[in-house]
Amino acid sequence: MKYVQNHKKEDACVFCAAQNQPDGPENLVICRGERVFIILNRFPYTGGHLMVVPFEHRSSLEALDVATRAEVMEFANHAVNVLKTVYKPHGFNLGMNIGEAAGAGIIDHVHMHVVPRWSGDTNFMSALASTRVLPESLEETYQRIADAWKIFNKGG
Repeated sequence: MKYVQNHKKEDACVFCAAQNQPDGPENLVICRGERVFIILNRFPYTGGHLMVVPFEHRSSLEALDVATRAEVMEFANHAVNVLKTVYKPHGFNLGMNIGEAAGAGIIDHVHMHVVPRWSGDTNFMSALASTRVLPESLEETYQRIADAWKIFNKGG
């Protein structure tokens, strides 16, 4: 509710703004690599909905260099493994919406969604009220995933 009451439309790219802030539950950045970072989706489709975002502000996949595209995939793979441990989903959707016609909410900064899915996870609230019900706050999701990410990076 605080977001709805205080939200102002920003002209600046939310991903570029997020990467210029310290990691934490305020900006939802879980971790950073050399070329990409992981951020929670502020408007998640399901609990644990992450995005892999290149540092470089580019509107399409082909505009990224090979090393960045490779790191996007490696971080997406790592995210799947972390989410399997934390949430034990039945499956995943991974993908990019490139361009307005494809449903991109942030058109100018390409990013990959990593969405954990469960059998029967669609609910009547989305269909009837255009509302999603999540089992935990974004802050709790952030902490669970950030903690698991650190464990995985230590090889544990």
